Formats: sequence, structure tokens, C-alpha cells
Amino acid sequence: MTAEVATTERPLSRSTDFLKLWSGQTVSLFGSYITELALPLTAVLVLHAGAGQMGLLGTARWLPYLLFTLWVGALADRARRLPLLIGVDIGRAIAMGTIVTLALTGGLTFELLVALVFVFGAMTVVFDVSWYSFVPCVVTREQLIGANSRLQASNSVAQVGGPSVGGLLVQLATAPYALLVDAISFVVSAASLLSIRVEEPKPEPEPDTAVRGSLGRIREGLSITYRNPFLRAFAGVAGFYNLFDQWILTLFVLYAVRKLGMTGSSIGLVLSAGAAGALVGSVVAAPAARWLGAGRSILAEVLLECAAFLVVPFVPAHSVVTLPILAIAFALNGLGTAASSVMAITLRQLVTPERLLGRMNASYRFVSFGAIPLGALLGGTAGQLLGLRPALIVGAVAMLSTVVWIVFSPLPGLRDVSEASPEPEPAPG
Repeated sequence: MTAEVATTERPLSRSTDFLKLWSGQTVSLFGSYITELALPLTAVLVLHAGAGQMGLLGTARWLPYLLFTLWVGALADRARRLPLLIGVDIGRAIAMGTIVTLALTGGLTFELLVALVFVFGAMTVVFDVSWYSFVPCVVTREQLIGANSRLQASNSVAQVGGPSVGGLLVQLATAPYALLVDAISFVVSAASLLSIRVEEPKPEPEPDTAVRGSLGRIREGLSITYRNPFLRAFAGVAGFYNLFDQWILTLFVLYAVRKLGMTGSSIGLVLSAGAAGALVGSVVAAPAARWLGAGRSILAEVLLECAAFLVVPFVPAHSVVTLPILAIAFALNGLGTAASSVMAITLRQLVTPERLLGRMNASYRFVSFGAIPLGALLGGTAGQLLGLRPALIVGAVAMLSTVVWIVFSPLPGLRDVSEASPEPEPAPG
């Protein structure tokens, strides 16, 4: 494996199409993380939205993942992905630009904002599902770990810097102008995708054994995800981890303010430490796989990201060590999450037949993102019934159950990602 990586790193760095893909997505990610702060601030500062309306706005943002993900997966496997990505980027630029225009001209209402955010979220579903299916068209199988590591690193850097830049833009130029940066970033991303010269293969024709119709294709995507032991394990990890991660994050800000005496800026530093850890994790994923073996490195990384939060409920309040301990915990969590994500994405791309990549990614996203609102609901309910600290303890301990999906799968015995081969198609008849 070491020799393979050494020979593939240089060609990847010289791949013009991958560099275009990577640079455009990096710009888009920065814009998106600026919006994570600027969009709710637009609702609060421009429309004077209340708590209930903010909840409705968040629901509009995530609901498309539950409603459309599986259908989009069926679509993504029947069309070329590059035109989909370009069209969606242009559509998201128009949607975000419309919000900015209405806000600056006084025509924005809360109802219009919710509708536009819902449309924006639906287009993001299309991009997310198609994106991970398109990356293998630009790089070789041997280059996937390196490519996914770079893309994950961009996400981590954007997660560190995006909200800070967004806060500065809101302070200097108001929230709507900060959203304008995101609209421009989608234009940059679309332009970079338009410049890619790779000849994306036509969607593979459905074999005689393939099912027909959208519902049948959705069932086929779900079937391969839960039939293949690697894909099933990763889906279980994503669903369980996101559920309890959201459980903890839902309570953390309230706990940090009320129980630990932390300020908004110190909480921001803790979250930034998590993003910084994720950046490190994206870099060390490949070396860890070479050193420990692919499967054992994934097990260690998932265990690290889950165990890191066990310390959160026991951090001393109003102490000089409060901030450092939490920062270390979130940094370790980010490191494990990013490193395991790089390996998970790579293996998912390797074991899935090309014609099913869109549906597999859709099935995976349906589980992983569908767990987020459920985790928020359960965490908030537990905090109300048990109190903040006991609810955090329950969530942190329960998060360790995520590791079970790795332990009882073939992953611990996987030495090299090259050992993972695509799931065979069912035999005729």
C-alpha cells in the first residue's frame, strides 16, 4: 500500500480536472459555512424572527433530506452527474441571490424566506448525492483516499474559517451581504465544474435483472446498502453517531452557558477546536490506514470520536481548565470523525457498482441525515426530563454503541482498501 500511495500522490496533484473540482468545492464550502451563521442572523435581524420561527426555518433546511434523498438517488443514477452539479450550483446561486435581493429591497417576508430555504435545501440534496458519485469519475480507484482526504480537509478549513468570516461580514456589511458571498461562491463552483474536461461515462444500462420504475430503483439502492456488510456497517455508524452527536450538541450550548459559565466567544473557540481537529484527521487518515490497516484504523477512529465526548458532562465549571478540556475533547472528536469519514467515503465508492453510486449515497444520506432531527428531539426531551448533566451523560454513554457496528462487521479484518471489490450484480434469473 505504501508504494501505491507514493506513486499516486504526484499524478493526483497534477490532475487538472481534480484540481478544478477541489478548488471550486473549497470556495463553495467557505460560502456555505458563512451562510450557516448569516442565514439565521438574517431571520433574526431583518425579520425579527422568534424562537418558534427559527425552529421552522431549521426544519425547512433539513426536511428535504427526508423527503427527496431516495428519489434523487434514483435520478442521479439515470443521468450524467456533472450537468446535475452545474445546474444545481446555478440554481442555488439564484435562490440565495433572491433572498439577498428581497432583503435589501424590503420585500423579504418570513414565509418567503422559509420557502426559498426549502428550495435551496432540496437543491443541496441533489448536489450532495451526485457529488460523491461524481468524484470516482475524476480520479482512479488508487487515488480515492488522497482525493477524499483533500476534500475533507477543505471542509474542515472552511468549517474553521467560514463562521468567523461570516460574523465579520455581518458586522461590517449586514447579514444579507454576507449571504451574497455564498451566492457568488456557487457561481465560482459552477464555473470550475464547467471547465472540467473529463469525459463522464454514460449511465450504465440497467441489466436484465434490474428493477424498473422509481420505487423499484429506490428499493435496489436500499438493498445494496443493507446487503453489503461494509455499506451496512457504515450506515449504522452514521445513523447512530449522528443521532447521539445531535443529542449532545442540542444540549451543549445551553449546558455551557448555564452550568459552566462560558461566554459565546469561548463556546465558539471550543467548536473551532473541533473543526481544527477535523483538519488534522483528514490529513492523517491515509497514514493511519497504512500503519494500522484500513479496518483497524476505522475502528480506532470511530472509538476516538465517540469516547471524546465522555468528558463533557464532567468538566469543572468556572475553572481555568474548563475551556482547555472541552477544546481537547472536541478536537479529538473532530479528528476521529474526519479520519473515519475519509475511509468510509472511499470504501463506499469502491464497493458500490458505478450504476448504483447515486442510490447508495442517497440511502446512506437518508439514514445519516434523517437521524439529526430525531437526535435533537430526543436530546431536548431528555434534557427537560432528566436535567442537562444527566442527559449529557446518557447521550455520551449511548454514543459508544456506535462502535458495535464496526466490531460486528468484516471491517476490523480489512487490511487494505484494495481488498474491497464492488458488490457483484445478481445473476440473471
